[in-house]
Amino acid sequence: MWEAIESNRRRSWILIVLMGALLLALGAVLGRLIHPRQGLVLGVCIASGVWLVLWLVAAFQGDRFMLTMGGAMKIERRDSPQLWNVVEEMTIASGSAKMPDVYVIDDERPNAFAIGRNPEKQSAVAVTSGLLRLLDRDELQGVIGHEMGHLKNRDSAFLVLAGVMLGAIVLLADVFLRGMFFGRRRSRGGGDGQAVVLILAIVLAILAPILAQMLYFACSRRREFLADASSARFTRYPAGLASALEKISSRYEGGKQETNRVLAPMYIVNPMSALAAVGLFSTHPPTGKRVQILRGMGGGSAYADYEAAYGKAFGQGSALLGKRTLAADTAAPARAAAPKAEAKQDAVARSKDVVQLLGRLENFLLMTCTCGLGIKVPPELKRDSIPCPRCGAANPVPRAEAGGSYRRAHPADWESFRCACGATVLLGPGSTEPEASCRACGGSVRIEPSA
Repeated sequence: MWEAIESNRRRSWILIVLMGALLLALGAVLGRLIHPRQGLVLGVCIASGVWLVLWLVAAFQGDRFMLTMGGAMKIERRDSPQLWNVVEEMTIASGSAKMPDVYVIDDERPNAFAIGRNPEKQSAVAVTSGLLRLLDRDELQGVIGHEMGHLKNRDSAFLVLAGVMLGAIVLLADVFLRGMFFGRRRSRGGGDGQAVVLILAIVLAILAPILAQMLYFACSRRREFLADASSARFTRYPAGLASALEKISSRYEGGKQETNRVLAPMYIVNPMSALAAVGLFSTHPPTGKRVQILRGMGGGSAYADYEAAYGKAFGQGSALLGKRTLAADTAAPARAAAPKAEAKQDAVARSKDVVQLLGRLENFLLMTCTCGLGIKVPPELKRDSIPCPRCGAANPVPRAEAGGSYRRAHPADWESFRCACGATVLLGPGSTEPEASCRACGGSVRIEPSA
């Protein structure tokens, strides 16, 4: 696989050079328009300065900015043991030195993305709550394997650099065109020569962002195939990712979905073009083609099996991985699917787990009525009792006693209660800690075993 990664890196650097040339050319023309004599150097300096500022922001705050923009919440092992274990498994299978941080996004649309400019030091995998509800363990493993493939192949580092370059080009072009539209430019002389420069600047300001996006998206599509191949290899179960892609794309039927335009290209399935045919402005290859390749691997999960299926899908002679990679590859028969519980019960259990997970992450007070209905109480609601929406029964809000103690009612499950300060205190399943700390006031509450 290293050969394909190196090939992709060379293509990426060619892309970066071309985008850099576009950026400098745009800056030079705009600078020449501002000042006919020293404008060339001035424009190049301005373009380089814009790129440097954006790159520094992306390099030091880019990952956190992306996660915050998506509303991602960091979790630990106890919050979602299955998701954590799957990420742990794929970290080992991929040979990565460090397990990425795990995040969950409260979004019913199923999707996932990975980010990390330096996976050996800091990286993250984020999945939506809709993905956790929709997919079984094999399918979830396929998606996480795909995202680990992106990290292993250093796709996130490329996306940051190329995205900053694209952003600088768009920013310069947008500032110039808006200035031309809303302002009046004073002529500094130059006659017909300056008029030619003006026309060239307008044409370049319009075409440069379009050409940069085409280059950026073309390279992104190839990276999705490589990540799919990595997932098939890591999981040894290509059908898991194929099934996941089918389920995810089916949730986006009906056309483009409203979503964050910055995050959209990073998702495993672009919400804005999940079912569209591939084109010059597609960030991802067609989902149907990706599924066709994965299901056409013929009972194997080696890179050679993926390459053969890729050749069938795109015609003989089409290559993705490279000869040396295939020659060094070893046979890897696909494993059998994991035993599944009854589908409907499994889906209900996943949905219940997700509701509880989001409640814990968002600091909701979790209660269970005597009729069995789970109730989430937002932290800002300060009532002493909560009526059940199903049976109407009044449920007293669990609170710490006056002496600073709380008696557990459901030690085998997640449980929460209100501290004397009014904040929510969470207790994990099976916890035997004698005290619990309140994050809001810093006080300790003595935990009594259940009666």
